Amino acid sequence: MTDAHSQQRQTLAALALASPWLLPALCAARSLRLSSWCIGAGAVRNLVWDHLHGYAQPSWLPDVDLAYFNPAAADDGQERRLQTRLRQIMPTLNWEATNQATVHLWLEARFGQAVAPLASLEQAVACWPEYATAVGLWLDEDDGVQIIAPHGLDDLFAMRVRRNPARASLESYRQRVAEKRYRERWPQVSIEDA
Repeated sequence: MTDAHSQQRQTLAALALASPWLLPALCAARSLRLSSWCIGAGAVRNLVWDHLHGYAQPSWLPDVDLAYFNPAAADDGQERRLQTRLRQIMPTLNWEATNQATVHLWLEARFGQAVAPLASLEQAVACWPEYATAVGLWLDEDDGVQIIAPHGLDDLFAMRVRRNPARASLESYRQRVAEKRYRERWPQVSIEDA
């Protein structure tokens, strides 16, 4: 790992530990005692881009994504129970819990896209739609922030939005970019179209 990559990881961990909302969210998620989990995507993106833009207040986040991997729980009942528990612990956040072991089932049902089942949480994070948001954080038992970043942190810290072709079609990527209003919310962001 280069010094720059090590510095990015240290900065991200420090931002998470200093966050008045993300650190308690990580603690809440850890309290569920899941074997493989992370808070990722928009929560991490907003944390870093808000910091790099010098925003004093966290920007709006529609939900906090708890991704976990449990192949033994193939129904969505566990997801609902986890969301309910997290909302009891931290009712100010809109929690979204998703078992990444079952993503292949709803992708096909919702979008008609047949994909192979994922083998791990890390493999799931590697498939998230943009490289900058293909990052997850989890809190270990010693309160250390652990980072899942299969594509590294360069895009996140460069505020560069690029499509991850693993799952996102060009059409769905363009739609996401338009809906997220990245440049409007963070003017320093650069967006690649393809």
